[in-house]
Amino acid sequence: QVQLVESGGGLVQAGGSLRLSCAASGRIFSINAMGWYRQAPGKQREWVARITSGSITAYADSVKGRFTISRDNAKNTVYLQMNSLKPEDTAVYYCNVIDRRPSGSYDNWGQGTQVTVSS
Repeated sequence: QVQLVESGGGLVQAGGSLRLSCAASGRIFSINAMGWYRQAPGKQREWVARITSGSITAYADSVKGRFTISRDNAKNTVYLQMNSLKPEDTAVYYCNVIDRRPSGSYDNWGQGTQVTVSS
């Protein structure tokens, strides 16, 4: 069982910045990709960013150039630096970690952290 603990959410004005963190612990075998998703009220969860075990990154078009994903493998932690925040970035942000085991790859999700951007 892998546990994910997120932190760093909060209330910020438009144009501001926040940094989210997600630390993985527990029975980790081999962390593969790590990523972030978000879900705004009344909308489906959407993918935001991803970073592979080789630190290759990818971003949704809506956040490209404003958000930066990074990871610290020694700490099993993934970060999301969010700059130039917009009211439409308001959502609950969830981290996702894929644990690769001999039996297959398994998705693990954090509990979510609220990000609210005021105009």
